[in-house]
Amino acid sequence: MSHSEVTDALVSGKHVREAVAHCVKVLSDVPPSRWSAPAGDLDWTCWETLEHLADDLLTYALRFGLGHPMDVRRVPLRLSSDRADGPVNVIFGDAAAGAEGLLTVVEACGGVLAAMVDSTAPTVLAPHVFGASDPEGFAAMGVVETLVHTYDIAQGAQRDGKPPEDLSRRALVRLFPDVPIIGDASSTLLWATGRIGSPERPRRTSWRWYGAPRRRQ
Repeated sequence: MSHSEVTDALVSGKHVREAVAHCVKVLSDVPPSRWSAPAGDLDWTCWETLEHLADDLLTYALRFGLGHPMDVRRVPLRLSSDRADGPVNVIFGDAAAGAEGLLTVVEACGGVLAAMVDSTAPTVLAPHVFGASDPEGFAAMGVVETLVHTYDIAQGAQRDGKPPEDLSRRALVRLFPDVPIIGDASSTLLWATGRIGSPERPRRTSWRWYGAPRRRQ
């Protein structure tokens, strides 16, 4: 992807890095006792949810490491889980390194995704459960995963995890064309992903994004 193409992208590797930086800022110095608390309304702990986020970022990046991504439905890595109801991942943090170590893993995985989406031609497609998408779409997916799971973990960690406005708006425009932005973009993103609701806009019980490539002029 050329420099101009990266600059013109609605969501690029730069925004993945910004989302991860937000995650690290919000979750640094969370007391060790909070990492075993549930992450928001999820069935996972804060630690498990952060591992899941790292796993998302890395596996998104790996799709563009292939010469022909659409020929491979899933990179066949071994999946495992630490407990029956925990997330099924290919990547886990070293407990001995603590939460700061796991945040380093997330930062590294986000950096790999950022590098891959910025170095892959914008016409390349890779498979996803919601339909094939381009590097920009996967960058936006990485941003959404990072923002909403940071919010989830922040709930359990008793921190303010509200997503940044600019990143939320970019992600909504790219992946949620069916969702009008009402009020601020960050609250709209949390509503679009089933995190919050109001009497005027009841909480979603199911949702999806749309990663199909944008039609560029």
